[in-house]
Amino acid sequence: MTDEEVCELVITAPESDWLIKFTRRLVSDRLAASVHHLPEIRSIYMWQGQLYDRPEARAALHTRTALVPRIIERLDDEHPYEVPGVLALPIVATSPAYRAWILDQTAPQV
Repeated sequence: MTDEEVCELVITAPESDWLIKFTRRLVSDRLAASVHHLPEIRSIYMWQGQLYDRPEARAALHTRTALVPRIIERLDDEHPYEVPGVLALPIVATSPAYRAWILDQTAPQV
């Protein structure tokens, strides 16, 4: 992994307001260039032997791949779930200008 690779990081949470506040801090701290929010999705999953079917919020962040561990560390510390839903998806193609903008808006790995 190089510091020039970019990805989309998807995070889910039980409340849209919590997720908006959390991701605003990530952008403010230059850990993400942008965030796209879906205030309500429907999640169906098993947790501790019980089937859940409930609304959640979803955010897609554009960031440097090298920053993902720092974001996940924050998420683990602050997220209301014991096991937060998070995954990083590689951005395999984008415009050179958008990729450069993501890199410009995020802090290089320290």
